[in-house]
Amino acid sequence: MGAPLTHAQRDDDAETAYLARLGERVRRWRTEHGLARRALALASGVSERYLAQLEAGRGNMSVLLLRKLAQAMRVSIDELVREHDAAPRRARVALLGLRGAGKSALGERLARSLEVPFVELDREVEQEAGTALGEVFSMYGQEAFRRFERRALERVLKRHARAVIAAGGSLVTDPQTYELLLRNCYCVWLKAAPEEHMARVIAQGDMRPFRGRSAALDEIRQLLAERDRLYARADAVIDTSGKPLRQSLAQLANLVAKEDK
Repeated sequence: MGAPLTHAQRDDDAETAYLARLGERVRRWRTEHGLARRALALASGVSERYLAQLEAGRGNMSVLLLRKLAQAMRVSIDELVREHDAAPRRARVALLGLRGAGKSALGERLARSLEVPFVELDREVEQEAGTALGEVFSMYGQEAFRRFERRALERVLKRHARAVIAAGGSLVTDPQTYELLLRNCYCVWLKAAPEEHMARVIAQGDMRPFRGRSAALDEIRQLLAERDRLYARADAVIDTSGKPLRQSLAQLANLVAKEDK
């Protein structure tokens, strides 16, 4: 056996491992956001050469340089410099889409199969606001609703390292909250034809938030058109149109299992 490591050698090894984790976080963030190293260097004011060294685990950045980089990445410095990585992003699955896409039905069954909690973010918003979701807008307005929604998501992410989350249909229209979801969850857009959304909402017996049955289909079409590019930022898309629940569930489960490998 070799000689035991000295304190100095152990410190060097720990620092090397720490810098490697820091570089991996920056590299993973760039990959997830589809950003070239040069673009991040320009946005942060950090040289591309220095950024390359950091991603390779050879960085030794000053606090001010780290601050610039964190600001450009729109993350906290704590997220970059924490000693240990949080749960992998894919450990939380977030389902996106309009009402009637199947988020609750599929999410609950997927969570059961994965043996993780199922969280409906709308219910968490109600808990934050202290009132039913239908009353939040009328009592507090849209801006306050967005604050409740963001706080609810932050609380859910802190509480659950693993979970299946059904996001509200309009969450994608709030950039800050959506970025938080994309950074911390493997996001799947449950896509469906407008007619299917309509039929499922009617079957649920609740036309909220649509104005009425006569205008609902046109409103659904408009919402899908407006949010298409936002939902498309998800990691994956499953079209549930014309499929029985069990088929969509199998497709979703296979997708998550493949990503988890």
